Amino acid sequence: MATKEVFHGVPGILRPFKEFIEKNGLKKGDQIVYYGVPGTCTPFVELLGFALRSLELEQVFVPFVDESKAKKIVHVDDVGMQARMGPVTLKPKAIVVMGGLSMPNVPVKAEQVKAVLDKYPGATVIGVCFMHMFEKAGWLDTISFDCLIDANIDPVEVTTDT
Repeated sequence: MATKEVFHGVPGILRPFKEFIEKNGLKKGDQIVYYGVPGTCTPFVELLGFALRSLELEQVFVPFVDESKAKKIVHVDDVGMQARMGPVTLKPKAIVVMGGLSMPNVPVKAEQVKAVLDKYPGATVIGVCFMHMFEKAGWLDTISFDCLIDANIDPVEVTTDT
């Protein structure tokens, strides 16, 4: 039976993510590859990567599913994690699929992501999304996650002077 726990806020995303990576035996030098939408997923990938910085993993961002455009994610002093230029040889021990890929109008289908996952048998598969996006897009019928982190950003309160 699957275990479901509820956490809160940004630490509720990052701590379970790091704990899951550690529990699955990733160690110094192992590679984790994040697949996501440039611009919208990238800041979240960098935040997830920052949570793992002490593990000394090789972290990589792939825009959409175009592995030829893979970028290393590196720690930059006084900034945090940043995507840098490639080239990168992909050999993931863990793959993170970002929910932005399943958003309407994004040119990626669940079957394309499944094909990428099939290239790396044995890699742990993690999903990170907001507002039940994988479920809403029907991706849970195609992709099986070893861990799924699904956070809510609701309500969003905005206060202005004008």
